[in-house]
Amino acid sequence: MITARQTRAARALLGWTQETLAEKALVSLTALKRLESESGLKVYETTRDQVRRAFEANGIVFLNSDQGEGVMFVRAKIDSRKSP
Repeated sequence: MITARQTRAARALLGWTQETLAEKALVSLTALKRLESESGLKVYETTRDQVRRAFEANGIVFLNSDQGEGVMFVRAKIDSRKSP
């Protein structure tokens, strides 16, 4: 499950506004604001899933370990065997 902090951090890495993410994830801006809130507001799991998928499609990897949570931006590798 992605956290509010991970969502905000991932948006920052991509330079996206809340409006941009809501559009790309096909969720309402209100639902996204609830997801990013630290006040523990209830969010549908489908909303979290759509947001996660939108981020992952754009190079974000979510990290979860016993030491905490985080995000990482992974650039697509260029295949050197292909000629331009």
